[in-house]
Amino acid sequence: MATLRFEALKLSLDRKPIQVIEPAVRRSELYGINVFNLSNISHYLPKDAFNAVMDAVNLGKKIDRKIADQVASAMKSWAISKGATHYTHWFQPLTGGTAEKHDAFFEPKGDGTAIDKFDGGQLVQQEPDASSFPSGGIRNTFEARGYSAWDPTSPAFIMGTTLCIPTIFVSYTGEALDNKVPLLRALHAVDEAATDIARYFDKNVGKVIATLGWEQEYFLIDSALAATRPDLMMAGRVLLGHEAAKGQQLEDHYFGSIPERALAFMRDLEIECIKLAVPVKTRHNEVAPNQFEVAPLFEEANLAVDHNSLLMDIMSKVAGRHNFKVLFHEKPFAGINGSGKHNNWSLATDTGVNLLGPGKTPKSNLQFLTFFINTIKAVNDNADLLRASIASANNDHRLGANEAPPAIISVFIGKYLSQVLDELENVSDGSLSPEEKTELKLNVVGKIPEILLDNTDRNRTSPFAFTGNKFEFRAVGSSANCAKAMTILNLIVAEQLVSFKKEVDHLVENMGMKKDDAIFNVLRELIKSSKKVRFEGDGYSEDWVKEAKKRGLSNFKTTPEALKVMISKESLALFEKHKIMNKIEVEARYEIELEEYIKKVQIEGRILGDISRNHVIPTAVAYQNKLIENVQGLKDIFGNDYTQYASEQINLIKQISGHIGSIMSNVDKMTEARKKANIIDHADKRAVAYCNNVKPYFDEIRYACDKLELLIDDELWPLTKYRELLFTK
Repeated sequence: MATLRFEALKLSLDRKPIQVIEPAVRRSELYGINVFNLSNISHYLPKDAFNAVMDAVNLGKKIDRKIADQVASAMKSWAISKGATHYTHWFQPLTGGTAEKHDAFFEPKGDGTAIDKFDGGQLVQQEPDASSFPSGGIRNTFEARGYSAWDPTSPAFIMGTTLCIPTIFVSYTGEALDNKVPLLRALHAVDEAATDIARYFDKNVGKVIATLGWEQEYFLIDSALAATRPDLMMAGRVLLGHEAAKGQQLEDHYFGSIPERALAFMRDLEIECIKLAVPVKTRHNEVAPNQFEVAPLFEEANLAVDHNSLLMDIMSKVAGRHNFKVLFHEKPFAGINGSGKHNNWSLATDTGVNLLGPGKTPKSNLQFLTFFINTIKAVNDNADLLRASIASANNDHRLGANEAPPAIISVFIGKYLSQVLDELENVSDGSLSPEEKTELKLNVVGKIPEILLDNTDRNRTSPFAFTGNKFEFRAVGSSANCAKAMTILNLIVAEQLVSFKKEVDHLVENMGMKKDDAIFNVLRELIKSSKKVRFEGDGYSEDWVKEAKKRGLSNFKTTPEALKVMISKESLALFEKHKIMNKIEVEARYEIELEEYIKKVQIEGRILGDISRNHVIPTAVAYQNKLIENVQGLKDIFGNDYTQYASEQINLIKQISGHIGSIMSNVDKMTEARKKANIIDHADKRAVAYCNNVKPYFDEIRYACDKLELLIDDELWPLTKYRELLFTK
């Protein structure tokens, strides 16, 4: 195995950047060439069909069969002209990834010839097997039927020679079996609620769009080196390995010069993304060695979620071309930064206004404060549900370590806006006098600058921070599907905005208040009732843990405890009130996420047991035998005085024996704990058993293995080391 490691190292060191041939045209001219976008739709469709598609996209209207046939014909013609031979419904099942089943366009006629066929029925709905996807008990194996249905709000695109049609995925009985359906429902809910509030300030607002700009962090590891690590290949992270002497402590990688091989990969990736209208804009080195980030421009949230899922697929394919393995795991290496997927969220009107962007006038500032304060209140009242939306076995390793935010959900808004809210909070009760209203607007509301970006410092320890014209949900994990976090965030904001409107309207209609007075009064109360979630300090500090407990904020450090809130009476009522998910759908997701947690811990335990027993211990024994031979040789030479010459070797033999014994003992205990956990019937109790009784052995086993790595001859060690994985270019 050590030979394999050194062969992989040599291969990695000999690699040169793969030349990326830039297209002769500008990237702006490549943008969206493989997407059936509005330009293509208008070119291929008659006006009435085009208008029907626009109504479906903008107003949610249904498309009838005749129009669907026209759209399908247009899609087929366009796709075939681009070299496509197959089509697929591209959907996002509850695995966290994407799924596709390719069908050829051609169909035999029966006379020895064939035609290209793709009609409205094939566009609008297909029937993939639902039994092999996670369903949380919604579907049994013998009840395989499920339906994928076209989502016209996300444009079709071509990958290779396949036309990919974004779709939802539902069961035969109608329950959502994917991440997209709840997201679309939540986006509809926040649209309706936010539009009602936006019309307080502008009667011309007809729609509010939730926007999302994700930041995708990832690691690039040479594929030959990754192939020597069974843990990296199967678990996506290293389960053992001593930290390198040099990690990220010199802070020399962040925003540094991008290595040539990585830059070649990035250029190739960007070209593929631009062709698919994924608007990647930013690339840079991240904090940890061999860690990088790619980020796009903001988009409508549903499309942004689709584009992130698409990007992750493209990244893996492009990485293979450049002899890299891309790691999306939230914590692939202990001791250095993990990877997140910061979700930058805002609300925009169809009149072109960012509702979280302060304007030039007190009126627009009041609009900003309304949505700003209501969002904080939504997080305050639903912090546990927001925490559940980013819970996973992977993210448990990351939260609260090396610049990742802690598991305690809090909101950071910066010193300047904190002062503004404090002043608003102290406004006198009841209706404002004309003097108070003028003073408030001029001295508080009117002083908010149009651009707050420089008045809001960044706080890397905050899981939910305001960054000038948007909120940044930093706690989302790098391997996660953004849809889960975005569904919950848009849902809780919708709920809060509905409550806000009810209170404002009550004051106006029943108490005779002016609209502005009513808004100010309700906002003042919201500021008071949401203070516990606001925190401006160091989220890593022990003082904050104590303070958060005093405030009544939860600190769910593990996925099993974080997920419980999903099935609380309050959560179920919230989901059903806004028609996001029914009780069956919510409980199914709870079961699925628990099972995923259990299986990931189970897999990692098996991998760790295999590596430690079949790689580490045999190597340790082989080296120990060499030491024993050396000691025996010294004894042959020096007789009974040999111990004064062999004391270090004897000490090494004892240390190695101790670590071998520790590994064997803890692997046996871990295996027994796993067996006991496996016979527990209920998934929630089984997940807790894996968390509390199985996982703790991981650290014990790793400690002994990592100590052996330092003691054993480097030429014998079979596993590629941190210094090689992270610093080989």
